[in-house]
Amino acid sequence: MHGFSIMVIIFAKIFALLCVLLLYGILPSTQAEKHSLYYIYTGFSKPVDLPGIYEFTAMGLLDDTQIDYYNSEEKRKIPTQQWMKEKLPEDYWEKGTQSRKSKERWFRLSLKNLMDRMKHNESDFHVLQRRIGCEIKQQGNELNFSKGIYEFSYDGEDFLAFDDKESQWVAAVDAALPTKRKWDNEHNLNQYTKGYLEKECVDWLNKFRVYGDEELRNGSCPDVHIFVKKSIKDKTKLKLTCMATGFYAEDVMVFIRKNHTSLLEDEIESTGIRPNHDGSFQMRKSVEIKEDEKADYDCFVSHKSIKEPIIVTWGN
Repeated sequence: MHGFSIMVIIFAKIFALLCVLLLYGILPSTQAEKHSLYYIYTGFSKPVDLPGIYEFTAMGLLDDTQIDYYNSEEKRKIPTQQWMKEKLPEDYWEKGTQSRKSKERWFRLSLKNLMDRMKHNESDFHVLQRRIGCEIKQQGNELNFSKGIYEFSYDGEDFLAFDDKESQWVAAVDAALPTKRKWDNEHNLNQYTKGYLEKECVDWLNKFRVYGDEELRNGSCPDVHIFVKKSIKDKTKLKLTCMATGFYAEDVMVFIRKNHTSLLEDEIESTGIRPNHDGSFQMRKSVEIKEDEKADYDCFVSHKSIKEPIIVTWGN
């Protein structure tokens, strides 16, 4: 019994050590990475009198980061990531624009037909949305299809969805049954849909990730700012903040210095590294200082994308 207890202790210590090694990246993690590519389309039954809201919009999302956009006013598919603009030829955007215009017409017609089927008044406001895309799991260099999504919602409620495994449509409400029957009878359409979700979508997802990862590998230079405002905790003090933003590759070093000497980390308040909406990152560090202090403060930032550190000075 005594020997068994010793073995339990030994295994517990080994397990704890492995956890530490995994935490610090000394051993490779066996957890699979998940990646996704989705396109979301939204159509309104009539114009919306609000700035930035259009009758029809479409956008692409790679790992929840927007990569392209289209609306019914500008009628152009445009890149929302610099690497998308640089890597994809002009005819990709021209063909994409024509495709989005076609989908816009389809949404207008489908909304009208759906409102007639559900006996909804044309003076009322209704919304039709579609989400289509795929997810993969990556384990090391091995990529595996995880699932495909092709679904419609009407006025925010589930309406119709494609069952990728069974290659058939599933109606969430009775009003979707006529469409389900019609599309299920078109076997070539269902086979094409399954092929798109499992193959073509995955190919585009991997291609986009290669383009985006190249941007990450090359790195993007941080934009550095230093600013102050009144301290909330102590009205006699100022809160000095150093912000580095817009950088790719997360290994950034940010220091607040006083008279060219870095302040101790226990004096500093840090947000840690956070994502921006465009896939880049930001980090903020702050310290409270006396309002009448004459010392020179600066923000010192080092990153793989720059040979020399960026130093931005603030003075009274």
